Amino acid sequence: MHSTLFLTGFGVYVVFLIWLGWFVSRNQKSGEDFLLGGRGLPLFLVLGTTVATMVGTGSSMGAVGFGYANGWAGALYGVGGAIGIILLARWFAPVREMNFMTMSEELAYYVGANKTVKNLVGVLIFVASIGWLGAHILGGGLYLAWIADIDLTTAKIIIAAAFTIYVVIGGYTAVVWTDTIQAVILFAGFILMAVMSVNYIGGLDHLYDGMDQAATSLFAIDKLGWIPAISLATVVGVGVLATPSFRQRIYSGKDVKTIRRSFMASGILYLFFSIIPAIIGMSAHAINPELNNPNYSFPFVAATVLPVGLGMIVLIAGLSATMSSASSDAIAGVSILLRDIYIMFTGTVPPRNKMVLYSRLSLVIVIGFALLFALTSNDIISYITKMISTVMSGMFVCGMLGRFWNRYNWQGAIATLLGASVASISVMFNADWTAFWGNPCIPSVLFALIAGVVVSLCTPANVVTKAQAKAMLDEERSAMEGGDSDAADVKAQTSTLNKTKPSIVK
Repeated sequence: MHSTLFLTGFGVYVVFLIWLGWFVSRNQKSGEDFLLGGRGLPLFLVLGTTVATMVGTGSSMGAVGFGYANGWAGALYGVGGAIGIILLARWFAPVREMNFMTMSEELAYYVGANKTVKNLVGVLIFVASIGWLGAHILGGGLYLAWIADIDLTTAKIIIAAAFTIYVVIGGYTAVVWTDTIQAVILFAGFILMAVMSVNYIGGLDHLYDGMDQAATSLFAIDKLGWIPAISLATVVGVGVLATPSFRQRIYSGKDVKTIRRSFMASGILYLFFSIIPAIIGMSAHAINPELNNPNYSFPFVAATVLPVGLGMIVLIAGLSATMSSASSDAIAGVSILLRDIYIMFTGTVPPRNKMVLYSRLSLVIVIGFALLFALTSNDIISYITKMISTVMSGMFVCGMLGRFWNRYNWQGAIATLLGASVASISVMFNADWTAFWGNPCIPSVLFALIAGVVVSLCTPANVVTKAQAKAMLDEERSAMEGGDSDAADVKAQTSTLNKTKPSIVK
């Protein structure tokens, strides 16, 4: 495909997204409107944004590329993601009733609104969000540089600038609307690519041409091994259950029923979808087994088997998938920055009449840091995945224990978070352990679970009730959400609660 044609089409598409972002967000007035879409997103928008994020960078470049190299193992991304989103609907959709704004609020709530846990999780999530965001910018930059034949640094800047503009203008409302449109195009495009790529190689009888025979077994278990295969599906599922951008969907949904129905539908769709990236990857291998980088399998097939018009639409949709994932993580990062990091240094939340302005400035800062991070390396996706997996494993266990075990306390939460990191780093630095497990997720989760349970049982039980914990968090948040108190009132009220806390403990 001619690079000028593609860049022109992509430019027109970005202009449309910018206009859409402005149009759907014209009536935004508060920080809650900007960062959570007013907490009233209907089913079709929650479904659309969830599907788009799931069928994002991982599926368009990761799963297809993994299918190119490992056959049916490419379907493990979809299986793990589908299980993760279904369990998220079953276990965590009810937290919508608590009106949380960030995942650090939720995890702190489980252990008596403990500030140490809230601050630690806030910092971890903020760093993780920038890491994820940098990975999406890098992935999209690699994608754009290959398709349009431009300099990689220029491609990264174009990607970052493109989604920055429409997110800064429209906030979370713009994200969910653009995600929904992208989800429709992506789903149709992936299915069309799978059908036409199989037809291009002469039918399903040629799908395994040139493939390692072991890669054609169920989920390529004969090639990967049982434990690495389970570990790959597990790390994807844990990522969904603990990634802040998916929690953002819960906090912004209209109600529990809407969230649960949209997540269940997303999971079922994604489960059926899981074989599509593997088929496209194996078709790409049959067409050209000598690709320098398997991650380019998706754009290679789109440019090879589809007519120019359809190919451009699908390629733009695939590129927009990386922007969709990036924009969601950017919003999650800004929510953490303004709700948690800001209060750590100032002692209060931003005033509600300046929340939209602060949110827009924070988006530029967060995306700027992520872009600088992405510009420093051209091969960080594997590193980022391991780093985020280390953080997400601890938060996954922290959320599970807090949600379902009343004896869990703040000491156990800290042990959980630290234990996950120690276990993950230990596996990563031991070649034999890495070869056995495939990735550090399973040992990280198990060690975090043991550490959280043991430390909780060996330390005093949490005596702050759930109602008291919620009241403390609500007081902090009220100024940002347009409550009756301004920032100074909230600071005073929070201070009063903290002063009276010893009597509550008694």
